[in-house]
Amino acid sequence: MKYVIALAGNQNSGKTTLYNALTGNNQHVGNFPGVTIEKKEGQIKRFKDASLVDLPGIYSLSPYSLEEVVTRDFLLKEHPDLILNIVDATNIERNLYLTLQLMELSIPMVIALNMMDEVRASGNSIDVMKLSKHLGIPVVPISASKKEGVSELVEVAIKTAQEKRKPVKLDFCTGEVHKAIHAISHLIEDQAKEAEYPLRFAATKLVEGDELTFKELKITESQTHIIEHVVEDMEKALNTDREAALADMRYSYIEQICRDTVIKKQETREQIRSEKIDKVLTHKYLGIPIFIGIMFVIFWITFGAAGAFLQGYLEEIIALATDYVANLMESYQVSPWLHSLVIDGIFAGVGSVLSFLPIIVILFFFLSMLEDSGYMARIAFLMDKLLRKIGLSGRSFVPMLIGFGCSVPAIMATRTLASERDRKMTIVLTPFMSCSAKLPIYGMMTMAFFPENAAFIMIALYIMGIVVAILSGLLLKGTIFKGEPVPFVMELPAYRIPSRKSVLLHMWEKAKDFLQRAFTIIFLGTIIIWFLQSFDWSLNMVEDSSYSILATIGSLIAPIFIPLGFNDWKASTALISGLTAKEAVVSTLSVLTGTVTDLELSTALSTIFTPLSSFAFLTFTLLYMPCVAAFAATKRELGSVKNAVLTAMYQTMTAYVVGMVVYQLGNLFI
Repeated sequence: MKYVIALAGNQNSGKTTLYNALTGNNQHVGNFPGVTIEKKEGQIKRFKDASLVDLPGIYSLSPYSLEEVVTRDFLLKEHPDLILNIVDATNIERNLYLTLQLMELSIPMVIALNMMDEVRASGNSIDVMKLSKHLGIPVVPISASKKEGVSELVEVAIKTAQEKRKPVKLDFCTGEVHKAIHAISHLIEDQAKEAEYPLRFAATKLVEGDELTFKELKITESQTHIIEHVVEDMEKALNTDREAALADMRYSYIEQICRDTVIKKQETREQIRSEKIDKVLTHKYLGIPIFIGIMFVIFWITFGAAGAFLQGYLEEIIALATDYVANLMESYQVSPWLHSLVIDGIFAGVGSVLSFLPIIVILFFFLSMLEDSGYMARIAFLMDKLLRKIGLSGRSFVPMLIGFGCSVPAIMATRTLASERDRKMTIVLTPFMSCSAKLPIYGMMTMAFFPENAAFIMIALYIMGIVVAILSGLLLKGTIFKGEPVPFVMELPAYRIPSRKSVLLHMWEKAKDFLQRAFTIIFLGTIIIWFLQSFDWSLNMVEDSSYSILATIGSLIAPIFIPLGFNDWKASTALISGLTAKEAVVSTLSVLTGTVTDLELSTALSTIFTPLSSFAFLTFTLLYMPCVAAFAATKRELGSVKNAVLTAMYQTMTAYVVGMVVYQLGNLFI
């Protein structure tokens, strides 16, 4: 018999770490809330019949965001054989709030009490046996990051699933809440059974006023009147609202459990250390300048000291490989067109992109360190005040932060936002954050025109993206997306030393993604670009690419960019190819200029751009619509092609206007 086990818990409780430990998979782990945005499935090691589903982190079964709906729908409609509820032992009171709701689903359940190593290190303790007795379900202490207790957890989970041992029915509600839940339970018993909803869960949700439950149970108008009357009586008796009444009920029971099972002498060492560090890094006035300073150092190392050194070595290796293949083809007297395709097309295009691999790896080494340490979550906290002025909350900064890596998962990460308005507005603004695919373009241009000031140019571009997002937010707030942002509530994880495995995994993921794009999309793109710039409309091979098919097409578009300071057909063609993948801009320019090494490319670029127009070009590539994959993600999240097209048009028009302003203002002062 096959078993489906659902892994559920609060955000940042260690779910993905435990998932990796149980399945042997290597999903990305981040020390900030909202890393998992879709459910993931894998087989538990040594138990091929047990499938583990990693659900997005939630704080309750009252869905306010799309990711919470994903988790709730899976638990209610897919009927897993077991819920594996991971609980952060260092924040047990908050985590048990979800546990009590999960127990109401009447599904076999096991608690994985995570981060017990931190609890012990601080001198605190939790009586696991008493906790299990109070809750009526098995509790297994573990440390997912160190794989302590993981094998015992699997054995208990499989046994509980096999025995179909459901949680002991806990009726911990008292007084007026008790009366309300039980009165509604009698009213909806048949409908709950028909909808396959656990009765207590359904009654509790109706007391809360949960619209989804009203709809799923097909509550009639007369039943609604009765339910509202029961709830009004409860609210009057308790002098509070319906949601607060249920929250008080649950937390009262949790406090009772913790008094009996938890011995807390002090905060954990991680929490004490975090409070001290936060006094500096989240300072009211110094917080953001410190962040900018940290990013400047990272860019200086990435594009200066270490990055340029390693890039030079890789470029030499690529040049040697190119010469070797070219000589080999000449010795075998390969036809000129094939020689041109391989050397001037594939090696020039793909090779020029590959040379930027060290920069990608180094940058994401540092970003992974910042993320895993817990610092990035603080940046969202610091940005809340600024984002609120443009109509968003600090929560929107999390997708924007992910956008510095790739726009696709960043757009998907907007599912964590509770407000539909905030979600749509964040989708529009997130691509203004500079994704990693644009790094080769920045590297190419800074090497050609600003070799001594690469770090300054890089941080200027990143800040420009943020500033444009802010100005766009102000515009959209007063026009299309009128309204106020939802309140910002976000857990700040404790600072932790990044694990070597997590950092290396993150670096490998980015390097692998970069290599896959280089040898798929960019490889195919370079062949197409080579063909179009090597042949005319009569399919005769041309010696001068200005007579090629591509030159004809590019020349029609080139005049559009005159206000931005460049009107060479090669530049406009590169921008079009960048819609497939932003790295293709570099490969296209390499093919069109017939260059192989970065030094040759830098020389060739000086005939197309001036330093000022190159910065306008960088500005446009920073802001114009992202790749087709990001466009598809936008369509999926916004629900229609029309909305995605309008979003792409707005981003491209913004890029054009800002690029023109940069060039025209620059001309006035230079």
